[in-house]
Amino acid sequence: MKKTSKKTWMIASALTIGMAVLTPLQAGATSVEPTNGVTVQIEQQITGTIKKFNGVGVGIKGIDGKNYYVSFSKFSDEQVKQMRKIIVEGQEITVEGGVVEDYADFYTFEDYKKELPKNIPNEELTKLEKMFSEVKKLEKEASKTKDMKESEKKYEEFYKLQEEMFQITKPYILASWQPQPFNEFLENYGFSEKNIVITENDKKKLKDIYEEWVKLSKDGQEEKSEEKMKEFKKVLRPYLDELNPPETFEKYIEGVNLEKISTEDLAKLKAIYEDSQKAERDENYELYNKLSMEFYDIISQFIIPPTFEEYMSEYMSLRYEIKVNKADNKRLKQLYEEILKLDKKEDSTKIDEKWEAFDNILEPYFEANKEILISASKLTINGQEYLPR
Repeated sequence: MKKTSKKTWMIASALTIGMAVLTPLQAGATSVEPTNGVTVQIEQQITGTIKKFNGVGVGIKGIDGKNYYVSFSKFSDEQVKQMRKIIVEGQEITVEGGVVEDYADFYTFEDYKKELPKNIPNEELTKLEKMFSEVKKLEKEASKTKDMKESEKKYEEFYKLQEEMFQITKPYILASWQPQPFNEFLENYGFSEKNIVITENDKKKLKDIYEEWVKLSKDGQEEKSEEKMKEFKKVLRPYLDELNPPETFEKYIEGVNLEKISTEDLAKLKAIYEDSQKAERDENYELYNKLSMEFYDIISQFIIPPTFEEYMSEYMSLRYEIKVNKADNKRLKQLYEEILKLDKKEDSTKIDEKWEAFDNILEPYFEANKEILISASKLTINGQEYLPR
């Protein structure tokens, strides 16, 4: 299990319990190898109960008691769309497929190639295939290393290589790109679904900007096209805010469990919150990230941490239904309560040591409950068989 910042997790948990505004950080989310002492065949059949469905695959509790994650990557978008309508948690499913080593293995070069224009020469495809293999290798190495600096270095190489691949494919993508008609592009925002009417004057402005954006994009002028799209969204902003009204600070803070916070600090938080929302709307992500850090630096001083039981419920919900025995649970609770006391004194070295001890107790449980990864080649749901096409 990878080392993570548990203080960040605790803050996220405290904000999500009773509020569901932030997504909890998935501590220890690493690639999983098909070990668990299980000998698996290249193709095997599994029957079990669906425990989770993320839209592109299902988590299954097998009748053999083991945990599986089954990817639908071999199935077409249309098939997956149909499956979304019928799959429910608790449903029985039978899967045939092959075991893979890593989540990254679900996405193959053949999948990548399907997304590319047909006019890319074979010599470029050969080059891209080699780069794709290197990208996958870097991704696996980055996710498995426990050294944070080494992991960051691998991810930097990963993104650099991805950008090089994009630069190879970009001319062909632009050459084959057929932009949507303006009205169709505007309709995608969903304004008509909420009866939001854009004035004729604004619609004319938007159409002119959109056509300029298309031309600049076709010419490969990225910076200018990005600026033009910002201009487009600036005109559209009042309608977007009507479509999805920004959450007020008062509404946001309503469900956050704070203690002993002064009126002055609350006003400071409100100002930062509203500035950060504006920065996000303006797509100024550098400023948004800076303001977010300022916000959490202040609010973390006043958040009432989740109880041990709340923390474990939230944390373990990401890892199926892992049952911790009484002795280990008692020790975990003791460590957690010691951490809370140290946290108030900001004794970071001792806190890290306590979290490491906490992780070490849980590690065998996580190892025993690792998901075996399956790339599905056949599914049977409600007696209906599905084959990739």
